[in-house]
Amino acid sequence: MTISNDTPRTAGRTRWKKLGIVMVPTLLVSGAVLAGVDAGIIPVSLAVNAQNLTLSGQRLKISADRLHGTGFVQYVVADHSKTGYFPEAYTGVKSADLYNLCQSVAVHVPLLGPATLRVSAGGGGHPAHAENLVVHTDDLSGDASFQNLTIGQDVSTMPGLSNVAAGTWGQRADAVTIDHLKQAAPAVTASSFKLAGLHLSVKAGDKSCY
Repeated sequence: MTISNDTPRTAGRTRWKKLGIVMVPTLLVSGAVLAGVDAGIIPVSLAVNAQNLTLSGQRLKISADRLHGTGFVQYVVADHSKTGYFPEAYTGVKSADLYNLCQSVAVHVPLLGPATLRVSAGGGGHPAHAENLVVHTDDLSGDASFQNLTIGQDVSTMPGLSNVAAGTWGQRADAVTIDHLKQAAPAVTASSFKLAGLHLSVKAGDKSCY
């Protein structure tokens, strides 16, 4: 992890637009990735009310050659599915470019058995682009660098996140770059997600991104 301070810090400048509940469009087409998406969205806020978002419990596998974004925040919450509660990190990026993005989910199809829905986009130097991106994740790896990183800040004091309980541990940065990104995620939300060079495939067996 490399921390740099090449750009001057501008406190209080990050303001979040109302975060919609627009899922990655191609995953919506599948109808099999997330169930019951009904998030309690707070105006001018990144925060998604985890109590109101019931997850399917299945994990997406997401990879990208590079993610570059501005307005990074991360903190831990309790997500839940029909089977109970579990800890997740909310990773929010106000504006993100993803190069050679791959998303996959392995599902069980009645009468057919295991299958994988896989989405690729953002190749050929034309990255996929997301606004107000929030990824629920319990596993993330890659080579990361941050600009103006703060670790341990009370999330309720971060701009646009005042609805989070006081004392919630968090970290933030003006910008983030992650090379060789790999992460597991039960949910992804964004106010907009543009997928350049979209390709969706559904194949029998495990054809995950990694």
